[in-house]
Amino acid sequence: MKTLTQYKAERMSDPAFKKASDELELEFQLRELIIKARMEQNITQRKLAELMDTPQSVIARFESGKTNPTLKFIQRLTVALGVKLTLQS
Repeated sequence: MKTLTQYKAERMSDPAFKKASDELELEFQLRELIIKARMEQNITQRKLAELMDTPQSVIARFESGKTNPTLKFIQRLTVALGVKLTLQS
């Protein structure tokens, strides 16, 4: 059985797959960083939702990748977690 890493490495030889993966990379990184920040602070999805005054299901959909977050939503997340989001090139 292949690991996810092995599967992804094989698929990256397909130009269409690589292009789609590259286009989603920023989204994946953002979700990963937000989830990591929440877990490092021992904050549950429910607690984060309370801090943001939003349903827990909204947090779950964001973390699972089922929704595309708006910039405003990301701002609310970072404020609730007390983290600063910076961009660099």
